[in-house]
Amino acid sequence: MKGIILAGGAGTRLHPLTKVVSKQLLPVYDKPMIYYPLSVLMLAGIREILIISTPHDLPNFKKLLGTGADIGLSVSYAEQPQPEGLAQAFIIGEEFIGNEDVCLILGDNIFYGSGISQLLQNTVQQVKKEEKAVIFGYYVNDPERYGVAEMDEEGNVINIEEKPENPPSNYAVVGLYFYPNSVIDIAKKVKPSQRGELEITSVNQIYLKKGQLQLQRFSRGYAWLDTGTVEALTEATEFVKAIEKRTGLKIGAIEEVAWRMGYIDDIQLIKLAYAINNEYGEYLKSLV
Repeated sequence: MKGIILAGGAGTRLHPLTKVVSKQLLPVYDKPMIYYPLSVLMLAGIREILIISTPHDLPNFKKLLGTGADIGLSVSYAEQPQPEGLAQAFIIGEEFIGNEDVCLILGDNIFYGSGISQLLQNTVQQVKKEEKAVIFGYYVNDPERYGVAEMDEEGNVINIEEKPENPPSNYAVVGLYFYPNSVIDIAKKVKPSQRGELEITSVNQIYLKKGQLQLQRFSRGYAWLDTGTVEALTEATEFVKAIEKRTGLKIGAIEEVAWRMGYIDDIQLIKLAYAINNEYGEYLKSLV
């Protein structure tokens, strides 16, 4: 399976912070925001990753991550000139995806929880085996802000609505989606919504009608943070800081994830650590 991080958009809700820099490059405590979704793909066992962003911001992502070879990845880049919907990522990334299945994660979403790596890896295998799409739901108090999943009495998803006035449930569909290769053709058939975008909800509804969509609900042991507003960005920073201070472990440290996943060895990790002359680097040294 291949992975796509969608890191486009103008980030207008974060202006003036994002007037000159992509929001996915803003700091969330001690790391750039994009480290967190990147680490999620890595924990899923995905090592070939495409970053989609604006022509203006792509050079900065390349400066930050390069080819990804130093952490055992293959990172490539593609432009999204205009923000024309999440589903556009599969059309832009068609050549990158090739004949593989694909995971799409939004560049401003943070996921945390014990056992998340196994959950993600199981999902990768499930998509491969069953050729079904898997999306994730998270309980929220303000579902009208999100795409919302409606479920029957047995917990099966029966409908998905985008920002409904009267939400059928409190389960928001979060920015993490696993699809079989058929998503490329499906995305091409999606018609623009009233706001002129290729909606990911439309893709999910097509899979739902075909009986090929599964909703995986995050339990109470997991945290999902959407950093799209100044308040949410501040809350995410406070959350990461609190966890790291309490546990002595870091969230979203891509060098550590690469090492723990076996993408790089001790020598490679130490080399990366010595290139960072601060507390972050000292933390990486302490792992070996």
